[in-house]
Amino acid sequence: MQSSHAAAAVSSAFDDPNLIAYGGLEPVVRLAERCGLPALVGEYIRLPASKDGTGAFPTAKVMSLVGGMVAGADSIDDMHRLRHGAMGRLFSGVRAPSTLGSFLRSFTHGHVKQLHAVARRFLPELARHAPLLPGADQVAYVDIDDTIRRTYGYAKQGTGYGYSKVKGLNALLGIVSTPLAAPVIAATRLRKGPSNSARGAAAFVAETIRTARACGANGLLVMRADSAFYGADVVNSCRALGARFSITVRMNASVKAAIARIDEDAWMPIKYPKAVWDEEGQCWISDAEIAETGYTAFTSKPKKQQVTARLIVRRVKRLNTGTVPAGQGTLFDTWRNHAAFTDSPLSLNDAERDHRRHAVVEQVIADVKNSAFAHAPSGHFQANAAWLAQAALAHNLTRAAGALAGTFHARATTATIRDHLINVPARLARSARRLTLHLPERWPWSTDFTQLFSIVHAPPAP
Repeated sequence: MQSSHAAAAVSSAFDDPNLIAYGGLEPVVRLAERCGLPALVGEYIRLPASKDGTGAFPTAKVMSLVGGMVAGADSIDDMHRLRHGAMGRLFSGVRAPSTLGSFLRSFTHGHVKQLHAVARRFLPELARHAPLLPGADQVAYVDIDDTIRRTYGYAKQGTGYGYSKVKGLNALLGIVSTPLAAPVIAATRLRKGPSNSARGAAAFVAETIRTARACGANGLLVMRADSAFYGADVVNSCRALGARFSITVRMNASVKAAIARIDEDAWMPIKYPKAVWDEEGQCWISDAEIAETGYTAFTSKPKKQQVTARLIVRRVKRLNTGTVPAGQGTLFDTWRNHAAFTDSPLSLNDAERDHRRHAVVEQVIADVKNSAFAHAPSGHFQANAAWLAQAALAHNLTRAAGALAGTFHARATTATIRDHLINVPARLARSARRLTLHLPERWPWSTDFTQLFSIVHAPPAP
């Protein structure tokens, strides 16, 4: 590729009032309206009245924030992208970034909980309008994990050094997925940086499971988590709601003793479809052995809180045998064990494989941090909590748009969906009281865009 004209023959000017940088934002906002997001915000968000009108018109402000996030905004100032060209003719009620910042700073903990109530009700509506969680009536998974959103300076409330030794805020995410679908965010919590991972985890797990059930996950539902969430309250929260659990266990003396009792003939070799990087051994591993045994957990708790289930163990050799010269092997093998406590009804092989797929939550965390939650944009803690909740709304809305567009975008990252379907330049034209979006000729993903546009603009079913 090279320039077609001399430099002196090319100029630029920001002077066209009919252009839009985000043509795909129109069908996405239309989808949010069809799924009732404005009505939910109007029903549940109740901010106090003030002389400057900060709490007024929450629907327009939440829709502006979510729309900006869908278009790629990751800070309050980024909301300026909604106020260019013909956006004011295509959308009404778009608020200025300064107004949106004041709106976010007016949130208290109770108002953030109201926003969570909106999110819990909006996701099932999305699932009803789009093939967001295919197969959820058969098998679905809930994955819980937290992450640190790094912050800088001393102006942000709630920051501190947590388990990762990184200064920031702690974000807890609960996601729902199926073997056929990319994950969506069912619940969020923003916590202070030094917060323990398991703080409030039982109630959070219960909320996520209820949201998953409301989305149609009426078959086998398995909650997966790492060892930070291994506790009697979390496990019993799953059991009380009819969900299964699969949680990595800490290698304490009791677990080590249970593993030691496993007969050597009980170990079954498995081979990974793809090699896995082993952090401790600093090498790639491609095979391992698995076995299981019965185990009663939380024996220090009262009898009614103790749980007996399966202890599934995966072991890998501490030494990578591929690097050992011929004839110089070790006298005996030593192993590193990784155990999961589960009541999954699946076979040993399937249950162990499904537990390893808990890593899907890391993809969601990376996706969110690469979009709206790239920053905690405010110095106010509750404003950042509200921002995170709306980032989850934008994530799920983008996922639903991708699911409606086609098979490829149903599993693509939200960054890919934005690049292909939302950040599409358009020219707005009006004729006979109708608006037409003129989009680029030969756009590579025009077929998927057209499918999304047609579905969300079709007359609603009776």
